[in-house]
Amino acid sequence: MAWNEPGNNGKDQDPWGGNRRPNGQDQGPPDLDEALGKLIEKFNGLFGGSGNKNTSNSDGGGSPLPSGRIVLFGAAVVLVLWAGMGFYTVDQQERSVVLRLGKYSETVQPGLQWNPPLIDNVTKVNVTAVRDVDLRALMLTEDENIVQVGLSVQYIVSNPKDFLLEVRDPEGTLLQATESALRHVVGGSEMHSVLTEGRALLALDIESRLQNYLNGYQTGLEVIKVNIENTSAPSQVQDAFDDVIKAREDEQRVKNEAQAYANGIVPEARGRAQRVNEEALAYREQVVARAEGEATRFTKLLTEYQKAPEVTRERLYIVAMEDVLSNASKVMVDVKGGNNMMVLPLDQIMKNQSLRSTTGLGGQGSSSMVDEITSRVIQQLTQGVSSREAR
Repeated sequence: MAWNEPGNNGKDQDPWGGNRRPNGQDQGPPDLDEALGKLIEKFNGLFGGSGNKNTSNSDGGGSPLPSGRIVLFGAAVVLVLWAGMGFYTVDQQERSVVLRLGKYSETVQPGLQWNPPLIDNVTKVNVTAVRDVDLRALMLTEDENIVQVGLSVQYIVSNPKDFLLEVRDPEGTLLQATESALRHVVGGSEMHSVLTEGRALLALDIESRLQNYLNGYQTGLEVIKVNIENTSAPSQVQDAFDDVIKAREDEQRVKNEAQAYANGIVPEARGRAQRVNEEALAYREQVVARAEGEATRFTKLLTEYQKAPEVTRERLYIVAMEDVLSNASKVMVDVKGGNNMMVLPLDQIMKNQSLRSTTGLGGQGSSSMVDEITSRVIQQLTQGVSSREAR
């Protein structure tokens, strides 16, 4: 059946399922205010509302208003949600700065915390993370030379309140303070010190001065370390500076070599001097001791000579001859019964004997040769004595 055809009981229906008015006009779509009122009535019945209605217009139509319990319940729900939004957790490496209605209230420590939302503004700041900033700049040294210095600054946030509230841009302030401290320290140093061994002291001076600047500005930052990454001359004169540095390194190397040579030669000379001194002392002691011994021997010999002059004189003669003949290379043999003296080449014999012993001849050959020479000597002596007797 079409929507405009006659329906049951002789009444027509509109497209929304409503009945026509008695005068033949359509009723139209349902009223939204009426639908909203029905929904509120259902809520009132659900939460124990009285269901009374208050008309707000003169024709008897109107929407019911919510009861007091609904308002209280809604307020309670909103309050619970508002309170739940205020809980938060602060990590161990963080601190929270609390602003109450835009004014600083407190700095919250790690743990579970609560602050009223929409009233307090909480900002977390990491106070353990090490941050860094790099800087590279050209500057003038004390001796009016231009150097290029690159450094890095490591720092942490030591005071979250000052970090957030006292300075608008703490990191920008840190960068500017670093450049100021760097120019002040480099401007009071010579170029040679900046480029070579003075870099460690340069970093310490910059760190101390930079921390003083940051404390004065109340940035809430603490400098951990300043590292001088590189120091060099401008690129236009880098070759000349490299030559100068190389010359200085050669100078230092030559000085070190000379010092090493001095360290080696001086102790050696001192050792030789000490040895000569000790030898002189030893020679002095030897000469003195020998002289004292000779004097003592002469005194004792004089005593014996006074007791027996002849015997002592003969003994002295024999000792003197032993001393003289022991160093001679020839041996004098007195022939029995004659005045002639025979010279024996014992030195040549001993030389030949030592030569043969070094060439590997055994002990049997050496002893037989000595026996043979001895027999020949005795034979010649016997023949000499016989010839003298025959005459």
